[in-house]
Amino acid sequence: MTVASDELGTQDIKKLLIKQAVPSSIGILFMSVNILIDTIFVGQWIGSLAIAAVTVVLPITFLISSLGMAIGVGGGSVFSRALGANNREKAKITFANQIMMTFLLSSIFVVFGLFFSNEMLMLFGAKGSIMKPAREFFFPIIISVPFLALCMMGNNIIRAEGKAKFAMVAMIIPAFANIALDIVFIKFMNLGMFGSAMASAISYFMCFAFVLWFFIFKSELKLRARHFKFKLPIIKEITELSIVTFSRQGVVSILAIILNHTLYTYGGEHSVAIYGIISRMLMFALFPILGITQGFLPIAGFNYGAENYGRVKESVQLSIKYAAILATLIFVVILIFAEPIVAIFTTDPKVIAETPGALRWVFAASPIIAIQLIGAAYFQAAGKAKKALLLTLSKQGFFLIPLVLILPNFLGIFGVWIAFPIADVLSTLLTGYFLKKEINTKLIQTNDGIL
Repeated sequence: MTVASDELGTQDIKKLLIKQAVPSSIGILFMSVNILIDTIFVGQWIGSLAIAAVTVVLPITFLISSLGMAIGVGGGSVFSRALGANNREKAKITFANQIMMTFLLSSIFVVFGLFFSNEMLMLFGAKGSIMKPAREFFFPIIISVPFLALCMMGNNIIRAEGKAKFAMVAMIIPAFANIALDIVFIKFMNLGMFGSAMASAISYFMCFAFVLWFFIFKSELKLRARHFKFKLPIIKEITELSIVTFSRQGVVSILAIILNHTLYTYGGEHSVAIYGIISRMLMFALFPILGITQGFLPIAGFNYGAENYGRVKESVQLSIKYAAILATLIFVVILIFAEPIVAIFTTDPKVIAETPGALRWVFAASPIIAIQLIGAAYFQAAGKAKKALLLTLSKQGFFLIPLVLILPNFLGIFGVWIAFPIADVLSTLLTGYFLKKEINTKLIQTNDGIL
């Protein structure tokens, strides 16, 4: 499943997409299974209130660690296009600057989070009896966030090198570690929320250790001390594209704040727990679509940098086709098996009764989301930061947040659930318009002439 970086510009697109997307999908599957099982353990062994606490804390830690993801994706675009243009020195300098930016920024945010922990927890919805388990979970896990940020950043560069198999392993290691440690810390040592957080923190460090090993012993690009100097033009280029991913996570965090407060207002602690289950299912069920999106990025970025626009167009079309088929199958499974899926997470009768209907509504428009995800990813891979930012923020920022603020005033808690498919439809229409325009203009030319 591993390819050399220059093969991104020569291999058959179908085979290349499979080689890149399958390991990415497997990695995301293990990561999402990890989150899923973690939620099941917490719900079954601690209680539904613990699920609500995790739902409050994780958006905070993911917001900070997403600095690594943002710098990884944004810098990965610069990195891929540099490889496509056969400029390996720029690729090395880009990666070194990514390492320094990720560690520095994530550490600053962690210190800020430790000093203002109560305020942050309350802001993200730790109300009433949710606060105590949220605090127990928060402190051990936030200290490990710089390691998670470096893992997220490094994983994107591993894929940009064409080494999707190693990127997959980097995601599998913490999944196995976290599940095993959850059993030890929660089930046998009875450490509760603190034990769950410790399991996650240790698993993040193990992922970091593997990523470090890869870049020392397996990477094509060997960094030297001269590469570890801040280069303002490269930092600017990385930042312009990183803002796309970080803004998306920032908007996701704002959405989490609004959702948690709205759910608590209209449905109490049980509704926060219900969304906790749904959000885990969103990550788990959509893993193949997210894998295709991640596999698509280095292919599109490399070939765009090489000005081989015919291959870029083919990768866009095939990625959307495969992702749409898989998303439709996933929707059918959710539609049929919602009740038994929910029963796995908790024994709380109220949560079990109310979650299946909400789950079906949230997934209702999933068959069409491939256009939105691949379309936004294309503009990021091509280095078109403004359009990538617009399209990346469209679902959560332009549509979902306003709908969540407005619809519950008329429809109650049902207004929250129906907001998701409406936002999916609107963001897909917007992305489809820009993507079709791009295909009909920029991607009509190849190295060999007109398509």
